Amino acid sequence: MDALPPFTWSEALANWQFAPVVTAGTVLVAGLYLWGVIRVRRRHPARPWPLWRTLVFLLGLLVVVFATEGGVGTYDDTLFWDHMVQHLMLLMVAPPLLVTGQPMTLLLHASRNPLHTWAKRALRSGFVHAITAPPFVTVAYAATVVGTHLTSFMDVVESHEAIHQAEHVLFLAVGYVYFLPLIGKEPIGWKVSYPIRLFLLFVAMPVDAFTGVVLGSATSMPFSAFSEPRAWGPTPIEDIHLGGAVMWIGGAAIMFVLILSVFFAWSRETRPTGGMGWLETARRANLATVTAEGLPGGTPPPGAPVVSYSADVDSDEASLDAYNAYLARLNSPGGSHGFAGHSDPDARER
Repeated sequence: MDALPPFTWSEALANWQFAPVVTAGTVLVAGLYLWGVIRVRRRHPARPWPLWRTLVFLLGLLVVVFATEGGVGTYDDTLFWDHMVQHLMLLMVAPPLLVTGQPMTLLLHASRNPLHTWAKRALRSGFVHAITAPPFVTVAYAATVVGTHLTSFMDVVESHEAIHQAEHVLFLAVGYVYFLPLIGKEPIGWKVSYPIRLFLLFVAMPVDAFTGVVLGSATSMPFSAFSEPRAWGPTPIEDIHLGGAVMWIGGAAIMFVLILSVFFAWSRETRPTGGMGWLETARRANLATVTAEGLPGGTPPPGAPVVSYSADVDSDEASLDAYNAYLARLNSPGGSHGFAGHSDPDARER
């Protein structure tokens, strides 16, 4: 602690510590992923691997590097709140990015036998099916958050560097298997419905909040490793409180973003039968209603086309004609304006 300058964000960006294992591991994984991208491009030039997935996966690896070797990793043994930032990065930021990159799907597309067959069997094995089961991953996530932050395990971690590094691996592994069936699209056998995905993501929020509240309301030092007096920065107990706030507020914010992403994906879902997602169905149903409105009573004018629930104004000529007729009625005196039985007195001005 005495060797480190007072924490500032500029110091956090400039102060790096070299970790050979992390560096070698991330470079190896990035190299293999890019090898797969190149293989898919060569084998399927008309359907190359999406660039955005590659960038997201590499960003996940950069998060791991910065959390362990960058300023966050440099100060993680000194400041408890920085330690908590590191945990969130390894547990809730890097894993979703890596999952979104779909490395196993890329492996299947880029490989040939016998590697292709081996990878497919591994993904369909009973072991993978068990460790990616939604109930199991949810319990594993909750147990990891509580067990590593509200027990004496924190002191063990700070006293043994090997266990500290193993904790980082644990966060990455648990985070990856937790988010894999909830936001991922890998062929692992679990097809979790969107309502269940949202529920399991919501379940994790109270766990993060509870852990944060317990730490934020501590009246004495729960961890001896962070109890030494400091020449700079917050007092030890203030540091614990800040760490609790990071876990509570930061964890909730990250989880909220992930919940929104799942909800957005649900709204754009295309069903295997070719049907539309619930939001698109509702949009077209409302469009069918408003375009069918004409004269009082909600009946369409003679000869006016009516939009079907399966049609889209972007691809169906009759539907487009009905929509244009609806817009024309909006601008006509006394026209109907979008909801049956209602008119808008300000429509003429618009």
